[in-house]
Amino acid sequence: MNAVQEHPGISTLTGTPEEVLARLGKSHADRVLVVAFDHIRPTDFEALAENVSNVASSMFEVLLERHGPESMERLAQALVPRTPPSPRLLKEAAMLVQARKAVLESGDWLSAADVAQLAGLSTRNPSAQPNKWKRQGLIFAIHHNGVDYYPGYGLDRDAGFRPLKALAQVIEIFAGHKDGWGMAYWFRSHNGFLGGKRPQDLLGTQPHRVIDAARDEVQEIAHG
Repeated sequence: MNAVQEHPGISTLTGTPEEVLARLGKSHADRVLVVAFDHIRPTDFEALAENVSNVASSMFEVLLERHGPESMERLAQALVPRTPPSPRLLKEAAMLVQARKAVLESGDWLSAADVAQLAGLSTRNPSAQPNKWKRQGLIFAIHHNGVDYYPGYGLDRDAGFRPLKALAQVIEIFAGHKDGWGMAYWFRSHNGFLGGKRPQDLLGTQPHRVIDAARDEVQEIAHG
């Protein structure tokens, strides 16, 4: 865990929840702001932590001063990226936006309440069972605007809309390689290993082929 003193009145703690809690137990700060991440790569976390630290320190200094034009300019500089994004980064961001939009507009995704209704689950706490399935690795979800959405093609209509057994094997294969969004892109993409068909269209009828395609995908990832 790192503890960085950016300004006499502000410091940034980064690390695991346990590490930060231990450090906070010795802190004499009046107020604490916490930003938590469920899933983030270490390199991305370090870069983000540094930027957030710089922004917090700069904003704190501005707030201590009079709100004149010079202070506002400094605040604007703190909130704007230090360097303009590269054309490649802008292109990748645009592609990511289009990919996510296509997934969300596909009509393949169900909220926890939708799943609960289809599967005849309790509607008092509709997210309980879908979340349990997700924790057990039986199904995956994409997270959008604070809500989890589950793939309708991952549910077995003949088994009371419970997760297809083959889906758990695919999730296990992709563990450490693809997150929920990554699997969503893969399932809806036309796959050469499957003769140009989409994995989501074969998951219920030819699960062994989809599982083999997932293994092939991971091998390609491993070999760059």
